[in-house]
Amino acid sequence: MKSLWQEESKREILNRLEKLSPEAKGAWGKMNSFQMLAHLSEAMKMALGDINIKPKKSPLRLLPVKKLVIYAVPFPKGAPTAPELIARTEGDWGKEISTLKELIHRFCSQHEEETWAEHPIFGKLTKKDWGALAYKHIDHHFRQFRV
Repeated sequence: MKSLWQEESKREILNRLEKLSPEAKGAWGKMNSFQMLAHLSEAMKMALGDINIKPKKSPLRLLPVKKLVIYAVPFPKGAPTAPELIARTEGDWGKEISTLKELIHRFCSQHEEETWAEHPIFGKLTKKDWGALAYKHIDHHFRQFRV
């Protein structure tokens, strides 16, 4: 399983980010490419504990289900997300790219942290879980926009 804790996987994500364009059309879902970038930035802020999202009751909090979703099965296309992670309107493309890059670098620089924010759906996650989940989430949306 790839993880943002792996330098090669982090570089891959950052290289793919450079290939994304504001004109890119999603293969599924309702977001345009800017909204997707903003969503990823907000999700990284959530992982870093910069923003709090109200926890939701979910079977995904159960350990075997949580591990299965994070490490084994692909995310479903068009899965719902927290409204707080899709609330921003469009802005400056270049600034949004820079913001996401900075958040990825900041996330990766905190590799040694032992305490991480609680995920609103999955609940408590280990450092290993966060690295894998962050990679998988970004990869899912980059596939959505074919990068």
